[in-house]
Amino acid sequence: MTDAAPRRRGRPSRTQTEAAPATRDRILDAAREEFSERGYEKTSVRGIAKAAGVDSALVHHYFGTKEQVFEASIEVAFAPALAAPVAVEDGPLDGVGERLTRFIFGIWENPATRAPLLAIVRSAVNNETAAAVFRRLIAAQLLRRIAQQLDLPDAELRAELAAAQLVGVAMLRYVIRVEPLASADLEAIVARVAPVVQGHLTLP
Repeated sequence: MTDAAPRRRGRPSRTQTEAAPATRDRILDAAREEFSERGYEKTSVRGIAKAAGVDSALVHHYFGTKEQVFEASIEVAFAPALAAPVAVEDGPLDGVGERLTRFIFGIWENPATRAPLLAIVRSAVNNETAAAVFRRLIAAQLLRRIAQQLDLPDAELRAELAAAQLVGVAMLRYVIRVEPLASADLEAIVARVAPVVQGHLTLP
């Protein structure tokens, strides 16, 4: 009886190729979990592969480097926030601050979307590589799209200032959990923050 030919590293088998969508999703799920629990620096491709039940070479095959795995995983996790430009254009301009504020905080309030967002923020805060990926995603897919909807002078700066306001409050409420902000009623927060966001976006 002869030994089976060794599997060639870096190239998925026919079975793996046929199951590619499911395999990629499993890797992304494992990556988000690993980045959430360990942060960017302590997460490894080997650890992601082990958690996903695949060979490390398969992770590299689908995504490349750890940075690319991180970017792919957070893009999926960040997808709900990418609908924010719709919240900007769906209604009169004088109500955009409240719509955007409610939309962003709604994502944070939902446990299903809060967990991956926490993983993204924690990794970005602690590692420059992760921060660069986060900035690239935010700038290209969120802030520029919001700015295009405004059609106002300094639109990109306005969008960045509004985002800074919302991210800052979210950091203190959901990540650092500073009291009494962490336990405050959401409606009370929206009532105070939305006018500030409105000002950033539309006031002269």
